[in-house]
Parts: sequence; C-alpha cells; structure tokens
Amino acid sequence: MPVTVNTLNQDNFRHSVNINNHELFTDLPKSLGGDDSAPSPHDYFDAALASCKALTVTLYAKKKDIPLTGVTVEVTHDSTEEQKGKYTLNVKLTLKGVLTSEQHEELHRVADRCPVHKLMTTAEVTIETRLSEGAFSQ
Repeated sequence: MPVTVNTLNQDNFRHSVNINNHELFTDLPKSLGGDDSAPSPHDYFDAALASCKALTVTLYAKKKDIPLTGVTVEVTHDSTEEQKGKYTLNVKLTLKGVLTSEQHEELHRVADRCPVHKLMTTAEVTIETRLSEGAFSQ
C-alpha cells in the first residue's frame, strides 16, 4: 500500500499521513513557519530507525528465549552538516530484564542489523518523482 500525504489546510503546513489503515500527521517546526503540531519528516526518519531497532531486538529476544522485558531506544540527530551530505544519528539503547553480559552484547549487535539501519547505511536508494494525471490546475 502506498503512503499518502494530503494537505489539510492551505493556510498552514499541517498534513495528514495515511499508511495502510493508520492516520498520522506532519508539520514543520515553528522555526520554519509551521505550528509544530505534529512531528516533522526528519522526526519520522529518526523514529523509523528507533522503532525498527526496538522491534528487531524484541522479536529476536522472543525467538531466542532471551528474558528481555522491555527496550527503550532514544535517537537524537545532528543535522548541522546536512547540507554537506552528513546527517548523524546517535542511538541510546536500553535493554530491560535480567540479562547476562553476553545477552546484552548479542542484542546490541542485533539492533545494528535491523532492516532500517541497514537501509539507511548500506542501500543505494533511488527516488523517482512523477506528476500524476491531472496534476495541473488553474
């Protein structure tokens, strides 16, 4: 299914984001003229990494009977050099439960192998944008 983003009001930057049967919203921060009423696209980018790591670690622990009782993933970014092609994501991974040091290390390695981490760091991503039929209005 496609991800569809639609303008909600031509007077501001808030948009709806529809993914399958889920509706989210996006906006710009006040510093860019938005109302900061919802996460920005950069926030969703960072959240994709955090949520993928959390889900991957949890799934792996369940499959391997590792007594993980919870996980917290905090992602911060440094976008000061984004215009130069560098966007740094810093991840803090907190594993909960009575785990051995070997289990901690194993889950740490697994977190860095989540699909979104690999996509962000090793895949060649190609984006092709086209206008839809009837895209021109007067």
